[in-house]
Amino acid sequence: MSTLKAEDFQTRDLTLEGWQVRVTSYRIGDRFSCNVDGVDSGARIARGTGATREEAERSALEKTERRLAATRRFPV
Repeated sequence: MSTLKAEDFQTRDLTLEGWQVRVTSYRIGDRFSCNVDGVDSGARIARGTGATREEAERSALEKTERRLAATRRFPV
């Protein structure tokens, strides 16, 4: 039985649709995964997978932009 572990771990912070998000991507085996979390809330907004890091991040960021654009914000 072989165990898989995350490799090529990378994280960065971005602002999308006025929200601070953290993009985390890594490789497990021959597939890349990407998670996008809200910096303030820590909640996962979207995930993506792909054969390359760019493909996984593009998938997750497209979902994130669509979801955040539809989120209502109330003035403070």
